[in-house]
Amino acid sequence: MKFLNTGRAGALPVLASLLLVTGCSSTSSPLLGDGSVSYGDSKAVETITNEFGTSDLQAIAESMTRSLIQHPAMQGRPLITVAEVKNKTSEYIDTRNITNSIKTQLMKGGARFTTDNSTMGAQTDELMRQNQTGLYGKKAKVGKMQGAKYLLTGEITSIVKRNASTKLVDYKFTLMLKNVEDGIDEWQDEKEIRKTSRR
Repeated sequence: MKFLNTGRAGALPVLASLLLVTGCSSTSSPLLGDGSVSYGDSKAVETITNEFGTSDLQAIAESMTRSLIQHPAMQGRPLITVAEVKNKTSEYIDTRNITNSIKTQLMKGGARFTTDNSTMGAQTDELMRQNQTGLYGKKAKVGKMQGAKYLLTGEITSIVKRNASTKLVDYKFTLMLKNVEDGIDEWQDEKEIRKTSRR
């Protein structure tokens, strides 16, 4: 293979291009910013505002799941379905995030969950896709989904009080486990959180 003799001056742009391409393809070096971003402890208590935050989410999930896992209804790993937590406060709260955190903690404790309302559409779409396209030799059978023994529901409420210098917010989170077949409430617990901010 022949190389063009571009001379010393002509070789510099070629070398610079190679270094640029090589540098762009490297993924091992961290990108450095202006120093305004840093990592923190995601489990540390946050005190930036008195709105509902990640510390409150963690406290609720840990308290509720610890209480429920110890209840006799959880023996034998019964099937549970989840209704999304209802937000009855005056602020926006990602209730799906609360629901997912509680579900994750319960699954770590051995609980089993059936498809809930939020994922039922995707579940049935997948069953239909496997059974109607003719592309699958081995497919999941329609009509084999299992019904849940228990329904887990929850709600979060708040009471806000304020004066000229202080704002006080009391959050209350309630979680309930209901027997689907007979409608009996098997278990219920609540967690209260008070947050105060001053001007």
